Amino acid sequence: MADCFAGETGIQRHSSVKADEAASTAPFHLDLWFYFTLQNWVLDFGRPIAMLVFPLEWFPLNKPSVGDYFHMAYNIITPFLLLKLIERSPRTLPRSMIYVSIITFIMGASIHLVGDSVNHRLIFSGYQNHLSVRENPIIKNLKPETLIDSFELLYYYDEYLGHSMWYIPFFLILFMYFSGCFTPTKAESSMPGAALLLVVPSGLYYWYLVTEGQIFILFIFTFFAMLALVLHQKRKHLFLDSNGLFLFSSFALTLLLVALWVAWLWNDPVLRKKYPGVIYVPEPWAFYTLHVSSRH
Repeated sequence: MADCFAGETGIQRHSSVKADEAASTAPFHLDLWFYFTLQNWVLDFGRPIAMLVFPLEWFPLNKPSVGDYFHMAYNIITPFLLLKLIERSPRTLPRSMIYVSIITFIMGASIHLVGDSVNHRLIFSGYQNHLSVRENPIIKNLKPETLIDSFELLYYYDEYLGHSMWYIPFFLILFMYFSGCFTPTKAESSMPGAALLLVVPSGLYYWYLVTEGQIFILFIFTFFAMLALVLHQKRKHLFLDSNGLFLFSSFALTLLLVALWVAWLWNDPVLRKKYPGVIYVPEPWAFYTLHVSSRH
């Protein structure tokens, strides 16, 4: 009898915890979203720009560049901010999944750091991002030819393995956080003015991330999973809170920007050759080396 009473009590506690999670609504995390957006722009988007701006004499080609130090800082700060974001979720999220995702994220971003460092250093030697590895003038005549295979392996680590291990857990963590951003009160389903101001730089950064990282399929899958979750929760009379609206609006803006970017470069013959197939999303830096730096 005592066991039955204890079991009933445990069920009641579990139910009360679930009810509390459903009823609680987190305020807009202005500090975290601001720091997150700022460090994305400075440490990720600004990384290759810093490499071009700072004098080469300060960072010799056989030493880490200023962009590499930016990348190192990104690899430390971003997981920390993601963990702080998860901590503020009104919903209890699976810890094991979070830990494995963070570990994989750090490993993937670190693999990318090495590959991207060498790739950007090659630009100073005449490497052209809009061409494939074997078509690049500084590489196609290397002897022995097995050296070309080594550069292709480096490119694979940079653009495929590194990006996959970096971005898949990144979007998974954001989606898990997003799954807890619902409120039963429709009046709380709105964004403050500060959030509206952050949507544009946030969405613009994710445009850069999706295009430069070549992760459109992963992004569109995440976006439609978010949309499906919103529609599913709406049937339960649950609405996005301010944090969920901010993330969803940022992704919606990103999708619009990617569509405009692809439409603008749809008939570019050189970029079309580098990005064959149904999914055609040119990289901004490939566009830069083809149409901007080549003019200087």
